[in-house]
Amino acid sequence: MVQIAPAEGLSHVIGDQSNRLLNVTLPEFFHYTRQKYGHCEAVVFSQFNTRWTYSELLDKCDEFAAGLLALGLYKGDRVGIWSPNRAEWIIAQIATARLGIILVNINPAYKGTELEYCINKVDLKCLIFATQFKSSAYAQTILDLCPELVEQKPGHLHLKNLPSLRMLVQISETPIAGAYSFQEVVKKATTGYFERLDYISNGLRPDDAINIQFTSGTTGSPKGATLSHKNIINNAVSCAKAMNLTHYDRLCIPVPLYHCFGMVLGTLACCAAGATMIFPSEGFEPDKTMHALKSESCTAVHGVPTMFSAMLASPEFDGKPIKSLRTGIMAGSQCPEVLMRRVLYDLGCSEITIGYGMTETSPISFQSDVNDPVDVRVSTVGRIQPHCEVKIVEDDGSTCAVGQTGELWTKGYLVMKGYWNDDEATQSSIENGWMKTGDLATIDNEGFCRIVGRKKDMVIRGGENIYPKEIENHMLKNSLISEVAVVGVPDKILGEIVVCFLKFDGSSILTADQLKNFVRKNLSPQKTPKHWIKISDWPLTGSGKIKKFVLKEKYMRGDFEKEKL
Repeated sequence: MVQIAPAEGLSHVIGDQSNRLLNVTLPEFFHYTRQKYGHCEAVVFSQFNTRWTYSELLDKCDEFAAGLLALGLYKGDRVGIWSPNRAEWIIAQIATARLGIILVNINPAYKGTELEYCINKVDLKCLIFATQFKSSAYAQTILDLCPELVEQKPGHLHLKNLPSLRMLVQISETPIAGAYSFQEVVKKATTGYFERLDYISNGLRPDDAINIQFTSGTTGSPKGATLSHKNIINNAVSCAKAMNLTHYDRLCIPVPLYHCFGMVLGTLACCAAGATMIFPSEGFEPDKTMHALKSESCTAVHGVPTMFSAMLASPEFDGKPIKSLRTGIMAGSQCPEVLMRRVLYDLGCSEITIGYGMTETSPISFQSDVNDPVDVRVSTVGRIQPHCEVKIVEDDGSTCAVGQTGELWTKGYLVMKGYWNDDEATQSSIENGWMKTGDLATIDNEGFCRIVGRKKDMVIRGGENIYPKEIENHMLKNSLISEVAVVGVPDKILGEIVVCFLKFDGSSILTADQLKNFVRKNLSPQKTPKHWIKISDWPLTGSGKIKKFVLKEKYMRGDFEKEKL
């Protein structure tokens, strides 16, 4: 059944189901990749001059998998990875899947208390970690959490603050006390362990849990979304097809691997099509990304709007379109029309697609087509993905009429198995197979979806409901504004008032009066922000989303008094 456009006047759409879902495990998926694309270049890490074919990559993954088996790690065990984008990250991703081990993605920006929370939440048995990245001293953080490590042997840990953790694997030739080096694990891979790999892989099932990703935490403490083989494989395949990705493509991946954007829409999408993964740096650096796009003849690039803005502002960008570039995915937040036109025409990424989703839905449920016009790509998140069902729901659970605003609910293969060790949160989020996204949206007569805000993001001012997304979308129509975030803060008289944080494009800025007049041209007076705050740096999640709760907290502390317009 295909119902890409709504029927009977209701905001309810069903994706194309003409092609069957893949009912396979990740080891079966990677086996297909090796058979068909083994000779193709798989991975390029520019910073380390690393280049492997798919056969070479998968051989290295088997070595590490056999090493993990030698350590005594088995199906269902949780193994975490805490690292920026490194070749070892991808090896760990594929190797753990080979054994049915559940990979736990840990945000490389996390500090000690956040790391401790994640490890204990999922009863992590082993942690793979980098030594350091920029200001994040991973090794030292672990030593601070567990000073008793200096007296313990690798593989036999007993730690007061991390009682489930038995093993540490450091991406370093000189690991800290109590940790194996990554290469030490590889060296433990003897013939007997290699011979057991296929037997273990053959015992896995597509619906088995294989990955835990902690939600971004834009509104508070993260929860561990648990995803299956079937979840992430099929989402990667669908998104690769939407981009028309092939083994001739070279995808630049500056987005983080710990997030679905990098791990599913990057790594797995490339494996599905035999495309090459290009990693310009360990973390996003606009100059290195632009350099990689040109030097590696990239045909595709992923990113959130802030990344594309930074790339276009980089000295490495000479103002000329990159001839090889054509597609990719932009996601995370709405792209201003001015920026989209620059990405299409100045950068040369004429077939860039817009994606919408969430970690809990593997992640993508809506995606634009490579041929959709500019106005569609800046105002909507495209149409429904195959084998996905979506409806827009009223507060009473009834389906909204076409064009009416309500909460977006998603159903299908892509919905997570649940939040790890949190039945209450799972039951409140999933109802009869429907994932309640918390996003407010509309669907038009052609099936295009518009995200208009967050349900919990709603501001109640003097008894009136105000949706920040509506104001943000309007503000981004002003060519002088590059980024914007609207939040509600407590007020003694009105209950809440609207505050707008914004970045300007270049040196030109608008006064508070100019901004107020701009809003009131098209929006009712009560939607006009009370305060306007110019901001230079956003508090961001690892996936590039603005942490509005941090902005709210800082505002209430009075941190922005000097930056008010």
